[in-house]
Amino acid sequence: MSHAHAVRIASLLLLGLLVSPVARAQEGGIPVGVVAAELKPISDAMEFVGRVEAPERVEIRARVKGMLEAVLFKEGETVKEGAPLYRIEKPLFQADVQQAEGDVERAKAALSLSKIQRERAEELLAKNAGTAVARDQAVANQESATGALLTAEAALNTTKINLGYTDIVSPITGRIGRSAVTRGHIVGPDSGVLATVVSQNPMYVTFPVSQRDYLEAQKDEGKVDLSNVEVRIKFADGGVYGEVGRVNFVDVSVNRTTDTMIMRADVPNPSGKLVDGQLVRVELKAGTPEERVVIPQAALIADQAGVYVFVVENGKAVVRRVKTGGTQGPNIIVTDGVKPGEPVIVEGFESLKPGIAVRATPTTLGLKG
Repeated sequence: MSHAHAVRIASLLLLGLLVSPVARAQEGGIPVGVVAAELKPISDAMEFVGRVEAPERVEIRARVKGMLEAVLFKEGETVKEGAPLYRIEKPLFQADVQQAEGDVERAKAALSLSKIQRERAEELLAKNAGTAVARDQAVANQESATGALLTAEAALNTTKINLGYTDIVSPITGRIGRSAVTRGHIVGPDSGVLATVVSQNPMYVTFPVSQRDYLEAQKDEGKVDLSNVEVRIKFADGGVYGEVGRVNFVDVSVNRTTDTMIMRADVPNPSGKLVDGQLVRVELKAGTPEERVVIPQAALIADQAGVYVFVVENGKAVVRRVKTGGTQGPNIIVTDGVKPGEPVIVEGFESLKPGIAVRATPTTLGLKG
């Protein structure tokens, strides 16, 4: 073997080492992950920005003045209706009750005496031994004693009510916030809010709807059927809340500044995931669901001509221009360009070109939602 022939063979072997990975890739195809386009029942949906509101929100205040003897709750916990929250020292209020009870007993005794005096005056007048003036005076004294007893009993009731106010309880079931005071503070009606309790289940979600969207929703039947409107909640991180709400209120007037009207939904909140004041996205779904093609949003590619996807056809990557019709969670609704069951490429775009051979493998990036 000549030296030139040996060099040629070595060059061919080296070229084979360099070309073989590409040749093997072309022979077996570039590995890609695919998801089959799927038909799913989709309802017409509109999305708005809304805010979570507690149906009940109560500010806890002291109704009598005194030293705070105890704080009986843990901040942030759930409290039941009627649960004790604060206790104001009682001795002064108990003393007021005892004094008022004494006033009632004295008033009762005075009333009994006035009745006896009236009876005597009437007997003497009947025997011509007394005067009408004396009888009238006795009647007036009895009526005055009756009024005094009523006043004393009212004062007693007031002291008992004030004594009851020394135990501050929760008027609703809900979560309680931070306490503005601690044990030892002097509190009273002028102390402001001691704590706030907000109800938890269900929660309201309010959101403004433009007149254009509201009128669009009315086109089919002439009115919005609230009982047929589903409400889905999406959080700031893109997560979808698991419970479905229902619209239960539409405002009676339109905001003249924004040309919107407020709608409100009632949403179950058994796990307490919705928080009062939280900003969320609200998706309304209404009408009979229609079968539509959906694919993962990860399949979409955009260029100057619009949006397209790659599908696998006869072992090759083929470009399909698509028209989209809104989102459904992580998926996109496709109105044109992809047929149900077609394998859409969602992974392996790095070396992908139109017409290139591919080796398709179903991926775990499935159609969710």
